[in-house]
Amino acid sequence: MLARIHAMVRLCLASSSNPTPSRPELKCDDECLRLERNRRLAAALNIDPASHANDHVPYSDTTLRLFKENLAWAETQEREFRVFSKSPNEQRLRYKPMPNHQRQFLHVLAQDYGLESKSEDLEPYRYVVVWKGAKFVSAPSKTLAQCVKIRDSQAAEAAAAAAANSRAPTPPPLVMVDPFNAFLLTSPRFGLTMEDVDAAIRADLASQTAFRFKTAFLPSDEILIRATAHYSSFLTPAAVEQALQNMKPRLESTIKRLDVAGNILLCHVDDNENISRREDISKNDSSGWSAVAGRAAAKKDEAKVETPAASGGGSGKRLLLGLKKKKAATPSTSWTAQLDGDVEC
Repeated sequence: MLARIHAMVRLCLASSSNPTPSRPELKCDDECLRLERNRRLAAALNIDPASHANDHVPYSDTTLRLFKENLAWAETQEREFRVFSKSPNEQRLRYKPMPNHQRQFLHVLAQDYGLESKSEDLEPYRYVVVWKGAKFVSAPSKTLAQCVKIRDSQAAEAAAAAAANSRAPTPPPLVMVDPFNAFLLTSPRFGLTMEDVDAAIRADLASQTAFRFKTAFLPSDEILIRATAHYSSFLTPAAVEQALQNMKPRLESTIKRLDVAGNILLCHVDDNENISRREDISKNDSSGWSAVAGRAAAKKDEAKVETPAASGGGSGKRLLLGLKKKKAATPSTSWTAQLDGDVEC
């Protein structure tokens, strides 16, 4: 059709002296009407014809399955359908009697074409009649063989994507932890009061003007020092944690110097003063009260050393080293005996 239009345009007799000669009016034929109708339908359904025409399959899965089961016969029937669809004079097709699976293919193919179909008569003389109804427009632009190739390529791409996903390592799940927002004093000194704690750490806390600190005794005999950022500071939870980590060495030095508590930890506390996360210092706690307790226990163990039993006795008794055996007490001689009885009374 485009070649015919171009030929008519070349015969328009336009020239520089006569740029607008009289031209014959080009009338829109059936193909032109079909393209215009498809364009309006695509615009109404918000469909891009360029992308829609690439991998779109206008046939049902049943049609493709039956087509592949009897390929040569199905291609012949498809050609007859296309000739029938393009012929403006033919309105009805009547097939000869055929088996059930062949009649099924004709029915599903007619449905994909927008044609009407029905089966008539009884077995074994049952046959199919196909005719053009009100919903028929035109034959699909793709053949069944083209659509089978499209579906095969789509299945291969899906299988390759599934294999790639199965080989790809699954990333570990992200563990969300609550940022530290408070200090926790463990093993506080006996008889410690709130006033003693405030007096000991007041100078250190005053160095951080961006926070308000609130001290509270917990039921676990621990002391909570909660930090709350001022509204004007605009500190994120991560920034609050970083600021408390920078404060911790100075506070720890003050608490140990004034014998306020055994240790200081960072922790996260909610509005109800419930601790959901605390700092783990078990791996790097090589000083402080735990180290003192460990050295004391080590000294006790050094006092007891197990020695093998004597080879003759074989009693298996444990001897304690470092304890000197007491000497036998010598009988004291009276002073009269030392003078050999030469005593004056």
